Amino acid sequence: MEKKVDLTSKAVTEILARTTEYLQPNPASRAKLTMLNTVSKIRGQVKNPGYPQSEGLLGESMMRYGKELGDDSNFGDALLDAGESMKRLAEVKDSLDIEVKQNFIDPLQNLCDKDLKEIQHHLKKLEGRRLDFDYKKKRQGKIPDEELRQALEKFEESKEVAETSMHNLLETDIEQVSQLSALVDAQLDYHKQAVQILDELAEKLKRRVRDTSSRPKREYKPKPREPYEFGEPADQSNGGFSCNPAPKVSAASSSFRSEKPSRTPSRIFCECFRAPHPPFKLPAFPSSSLPSLFPAWMHEKTPPPPRFPPSSVPFPAA
Repeated sequence: MEKKVDLTSKAVTEILARTTEYLQPNPASRAKLTMLNTVSKIRGQVKNPGYPQSEGLLGESMMRYGKELGDDSNFGDALLDAGESMKRLAEVKDSLDIEVKQNFIDPLQNLCDKDLKEIQHHLKKLEGRRLDFDYKKKRQGKIPDEELRQALEKFEESKEVAETSMHNLLETDIEQVSQLSALVDAQLDYHKQAVQILDELAEKLKRRVRDTSSRPKREYKPKPREPYEFGEPADQSNGGFSCNPAPKVSAASSSFRSEKPSRTPSRIFCECFRAPHPPFKLPAFPSSSLPSLFPAWMHEKTPPPPRFPPSSVPFPAA
């Protein structure tokens, strides 16, 4: 019996989660709706925001573009009809959500929060009293018999209460069957209304296709072209740019250019490197400045003093 109660608890918990996913498949929207409902309860607001149905979003998109295309477009009129039907489907889906929540989700949630939680409390209390009775039974002879008898009575009492609560839950499982039947009835009602809405939409679209097919097609008549006169070019022809010929180069200017070529950057660069440079000469240092530039031992013939004392020379002397 305890195993069946445990399985019932797991089944109810998982079915609640899956039913919510079935009604609200988008996890991001579901989390946002849960947060908004919590905020609404804190603020004391009675009306909670509804879940954004995908049919409603599709219908809004169809109606928006149908209005933009206009009445003279067959596709625009068809989008308006389809968008209106999709919004009706979203309203029916909202009714399904409300009905399933009231007749299926809430009763199962109440079963989890009250009955199953109460059974778990009784089982936990029973386990504690069983451990107490086993401990005192092992110490029989060291403790008074009255204390052992009280522990046994408490254990029997908790066992009876736990078994009674589990028995009542398993015997009244017909309530869960009725709740499951309410879920199926709500789904059946939703699908019936959805079929009716879609049948009406399909009939409208077929009628529109027949009317459009029987209507004579309009021929495209291009606008007559305006005559173009070829004459003298106007002042603002060629995009506003003047078409004056380039100025003629005189003989004097052409001869001047031929005698002295232009100095381009590359030519100037080459001329700079071809020009002769004066030889480089070291500056002459006065003799008085030599001692300040070089150490004193460099002017003498004696070797420089050792950098390390004799005891710290790394190699032995020759």
